[in-house]
Amino acid sequence: MKIFVEAVFVTEGIPQFTFVKPPNYNEILLDIRKKGKPVIIEGQSGTGKTTTIKKIISQLSADIDIHYFTARQPNDVESIMKILSEKPKGCFIIDDFHRLSNELQTQLADIAKISAETSDENMPKLILVGINQVGSTLISMVHDIAKRCGIHRVLPGDEETINKLIQTGEEKLNITFTNPERIFEESKGDYCLTQSLCQTTCMKNDILELQDSAKVINFNSDQVRESMVIRLSHTYKEPVKEFCRGRRFRPSNDPYFKLLRLIAGQQSSIVDLNELANANEEMRASINGIKEKRLNTVLDSKPLCNQYFFYNSGNKIFAIEDPALFYYMHHLDWEAIRKDCGFRDDIKSKEFEIAISFAGENRQLAKYIVEQLESIDISVFLDEYYEANYLGKAWSREFGRIFLDDSKYVLCLLDVHHRDKIWPTFERECFKKRIPDAEVIPVFLDETIFLAIPDDIVGIKFTWNPIDADW
Repeated sequence: MKIFVEAVFVTEGIPQFTFVKPPNYNEILLDIRKKGKPVIIEGQSGTGKTTTIKKIISQLSADIDIHYFTARQPNDVESIMKILSEKPKGCFIIDDFHRLSNELQTQLADIAKISAETSDENMPKLILVGINQVGSTLISMVHDIAKRCGIHRVLPGDEETINKLIQTGEEKLNITFTNPERIFEESKGDYCLTQSLCQTTCMKNDILELQDSAKVINFNSDQVRESMVIRLSHTYKEPVKEFCRGRRFRPSNDPYFKLLRLIAGQQSSIVDLNELANANEEMRASINGIKEKRLNTVLDSKPLCNQYFFYNSGNKIFAIEDPALFYYMHHLDWEAIRKDCGFRDDIKSKEFEIAISFAGENRQLAKYIVEQLESIDISVFLDEYYEANYLGKAWSREFGRIFLDDSKYVLCLLDVHHRDKIWPTFERECFKKRIPDAEVIPVFLDETIFLAIPDDIVGIKFTWNPIDADW
C-alpha cells in the first residue's frame, strides 16, 4: 500500500499517523469525560487545541454523545444560541470561543457555573476552547467559576514530543532527517508548523511517498523558509495586503502596515496591544490611534481579514490564529509588501487626518463626530483619546504641533465658548494660518463672529441643543 507524504505530515485536518499527545492530554480527557464538569481549554494558535479535542472526541465517542460547534460558522453560532435558550442535556464543545460576543460568552459562563454548582446531569456540559486568556476572561465575567471548572492550557511541544512526531513520520516514509533538532528550533514546538516544515523538506528532497529503500535527508532552514514563503503567499499575501491598506487606503498613512510588521517580529502570535504600544515608543501613537475602534472597523469591513486576524477591543488582544500565516509573516519581505500595497515615501505623512477643536461645553458633540469619522476609519485627534501618547509632555506644545502641522484638516466647533475660553483660543491661534489653504472646516454653532475667520468662508451651520433627545 502506498503512503503519501501529505498523509504523514499533515498540513490540514487531523494527522492519522503523526498525532502526538500534549503532556496534559489525559487530564483533559478525564475532565471532558466527567459528567457535569465544565472544561476550559486555552492555548496559543498552533498548539493543537482543536486537534486534541477532536482526538478526544473520537476516543470517547462510544461512551459520550459529544456535539462540536465553532464560533467561526454562522450555523454553529445559531446552535450555540439554542444551548442558551433550551439548555439541552448533552456535552457541547464550543471552539473559537473567543470569537463569540461578550454577551454570549457571559451567558455560557453562567450556564457552566450553574452546571458545576448543581452537578445536574440534565444541564448542558460545556467544553470551551479558545486562545490564551479564555480562562482569565471567564473568571473576570463570573469570578468564582475557576474552582468549579477544569482549566487547561495546551502548550507547544517540547523537544522530546516534537522528535516523537518527526520519528513517527520517518518510520512511515522510510526516511531519516539528519538534523531534527533544527526543525524543533524552527518550529519552536508548534505542532502545525512542524508538520509543514517536514512536508516541505520532503518535497525539496523529492520524497513524495513511502520509499522502497531508506533515504537520509537534510533540513535546510533557509531553503525551506524560501520555499514555504513562496507557497504560502498564494494563500496569505492578499489578506496581509488587505489588512495593511486599512479600510480607506491612503498612500502616506500606514498604521496597519506598521502594526502587522511589528507583530510579525514578536515571539507570540497573540499580543496585548496596550503592552505592545508601551514597549515600542516609536509605534505608540500609531497603535493607540487604531486600537480603540478603527481596528475593528477594518476587520468588520473586510471578511478576508476577519478570517485570519482576531481582535478584542475590550481587552486589546490581537491574534493571528493560523500558525502558517504567522510563519509567513515572520519571514516576509516587508519592504516588498509595503511597495506592493502602494505606500509612498514622497508624501509627507500626517499623524492625524482631522484634528477637532472645540470648547468643553461641546465635548459631547465632538465625541459624537469623532465616533462617526472613526467608523469609516478616519484618524481624528481628540485630546482625551490620546493622553497616553503624550504623558510627560506639555499640551501646549503638542496642541501647537497637531493643529498647525500634524493634521491634514482642522474641524472647529465655533460658538461663544470657543471665542471666550483659553484653550480653544490657543488652538485657533495655531490653525488660523491654515485657513487660506482651505485646511480648516468651520462648524458654526451660533452667530458668534471670529475676526480671524472670514465671513464668506464655506462652513457648516449646525444648531445643537444637547437637551433635545433627537439632536
